[in-house]
Amino acid sequence: MNNHAPAGGKPALAPSAGVRHRGKNIIAVASGKGGVGKTWFSITLSHALSLRGQKTLLFDGDLGLANVDIQLGLMPRHDLGSVISGKITLNQAFSHYEAGNFDVLAGRSGSGSLANVPLSRLQLLGEDLVIAATGYNKVILDLGAGVEKSVRQLSRVANTILVVTSDEPTSLTDAYAFIKVTALERPGCDIRVVVNAANTTREGERTYNTLRKACEGFLKISPPLAGIVRRDMRVREAIRNQTPILVRSPNSEAAMDVEAIAERLLAD
Repeated sequence: MNNHAPAGGKPALAPSAGVRHRGKNIIAVASGKGGVGKTWFSITLSHALSLRGQKTLLFDGDLGLANVDIQLGLMPRHDLGSVISGKITLNQAFSHYEAGNFDVLAGRSGSGSLANVPLSRLQLLGEDLVIAATGYNKVILDLGAGVEKSVRQLSRVANTILVVTSDEPTSLTDAYAFIKVTALERPGCDIRVVVNAANTTREGERTYNTLRKACEGFLKISPPLAGIVRRDMRVREAIRNQTPILVRSPNSEAAMDVEAIAERLLAD
């Protein structure tokens, strides 16, 4: 497949550029658009995997607007900023989140100070993450929204990418843009779709089919459906209370839907 420039006219990275190794147990969670519940999903998926006996690390890779620590009510001693600045090593920045029994590497919440990290530094960070991942069963990499080079660079260390979308037209359009750029740069990459905040499972399937048909028609690929998470008011309550939904409302529809996605990932 030929390499094309992503939107904006900037040249895409070559298919093998910018990464030497890839973590087979690293799952990146991406979205073309912000506000689709990507971070909440990353937290809940990490928790669901931990409940299934998987030693799990949640890596907040949103370099511009990190908020994993805020959603969890954490006040970590160290964050990704300290790692990138060279003050501490990656392993020294991990915190253990007792309520979910998984480890967290927090970003620098709300400062935006990491958004312009040089790609060469991100490549080194990615290589360090691949090494650190050997100490875990699963690593969930919560990426920033969009298709910027920094997002694409970090995504390259993941073996599987879950693209989170909703039924909003802008969300679908931006999810398609992320899939397009990723597929052009990494032909054959394991990209799967998660439909979040679907009113019903059937509506979620329709949303997925809209995206799938666009991918088949224009990209000649058919990313499979990883799962559908139904709209649930208890998600907002859990976020507002800075408590994982699998602690606060473990029997809610949204919680059970993410647990089903975790089960399918482990069955691969």
